[in-house]
Amino acid sequence: MSDYRRIAVLDIGKTNAKIVVLDSATGAEIAVRKQPNTVIGDGLYPHYDIEALWSFTLASLKALAMEPGFDAISITTHGAAAALLGADGTLAMPVIDYEHEYPQVIRDAYDALRPPFVETFSPRLSMGLNVGAQLHYQKTSFPEEFAKVATILTYAQYWSARLTGITANETTSLGCHTDLWNPKTGAYSSLVDALAIRDRMAPIRSAFDALGPVLPEIAEEIGISVPVYCGIHDSNASLLPHLVGREAPFAVVSTGTWVINFGVGGDLDHLDAKRDALANVDAYGRAVPSSRFMGGREFEILSAEIGQVGDVEAKAAIADVVSKGIILLPNVAPGSGPFPGKVSRWIGAEGASREERYAAACLYLALMTDACLGLIGAKGSNIVEGPFALNETYLSLLAAITGRDTMALPGSTGTSQGAALLAGISPVSGAEKHFAPSAIAGLSAYRERWHAAME
Repeated sequence: MSDYRRIAVLDIGKTNAKIVVLDSATGAEIAVRKQPNTVIGDGLYPHYDIEALWSFTLASLKALAMEPGFDAISITTHGAAAALLGADGTLAMPVIDYEHEYPQVIRDAYDALRPPFVETFSPRLSMGLNVGAQLHYQKTSFPEEFAKVATILTYAQYWSARLTGITANETTSLGCHTDLWNPKTGAYSSLVDALAIRDRMAPIRSAFDALGPVLPEIAEEIGISVPVYCGIHDSNASLLPHLVGREAPFAVVSTGTWVINFGVGGDLDHLDAKRDALANVDAYGRAVPSSRFMGGREFEILSAEIGQVGDVEAKAAIADVVSKGIILLPNVAPGSGPFPGKVSRWIGAEGASREERYAAACLYLALMTDACLGLIGAKGSNIVEGPFALNETYLSLLAAITGRDTMALPGSTGTSQGAALLAGISPVSGAEKHFAPSAIAGLSAYRERWHAAME
């Protein structure tokens, strides 16, 4: 444990950005400020509103430095993003939104360029979900602007560089389906040379490194000078507390816009690149079999269509959903997940009540998670963190479907807790809520019908 009393975490997700202050001794969240993460549609391509995020960061750090105060800053961000700096250290090109899709000719050219899955354990993903595809698009489509790029940074490290003036790259961000990293050798993949960008890649630093204090002008603005840690990819931030405190094997289900599943203690030998299974790289540089689907986005869509239903009502409706065969098939959010190319549809939902449709949606999410866990050979307990840890209907269904104990870590600070660990915060303990597998009549046959309906 460090000597820091409180740690501020800049946590930039795909949907929202926040700064959380955590108590070092207890891990408790004692202050938070939030702002939506918006996308600007004009310019070269859709891109994140970096200056709005920067203004939010400075204003929040200034306010939080006064009350409750903090002694260090750590950083975590979503993946699939890179910052391209010019010689003066400012952005040479906007930070592209990974949901922007490229022309077919660009995609075809990249497919011919990228390394095989056995080298990177990174599947070919849609849009800009491979950072290598982003860089190829930017270099090919905007050669004049790309020629001015002097330094390429992974996204969390862009923010640490902006705070400290020190540029770095880091392996959890390089290892999250970028195509740029070889997790078995712990080095850049052949794509870095194919894109001719090796000399522009910032030096690699550990997520645990304190890069330096905030720049003097920032210290003056926020009213405090504190060290800034290198930072970590958000899903790996969620994983880190469990690596510190648990013995393998176990599975971590990290939920947010994406549901990212980690099979800790597994191997890379059976991953299916065509079904969104891949390797992530943990904070210690080790490859971890992983899988994912856009579950948070899907639940947001479904909740808007169906309306909110309480857990008591939803749980009560499960038996009717199973017996009536009310089924929701993937994909509610297309473009990723274990069942590529499938188009979402309801089966047997005519006349279903709002409670039944909501329960069926929770069952859909649990089945998708189960499929993802199966792809990575997950064993041991399921540990769910993030927003889905508050959904008891989903949690009880996941336990029942997988037949494994499921632990929920409620609260909004899964990624923030992990990022704070970089600076020495104590892991939170004793907050789990346990869901033992329970028998639900007809659930096994329902699961079989769900899978069969996709064939």
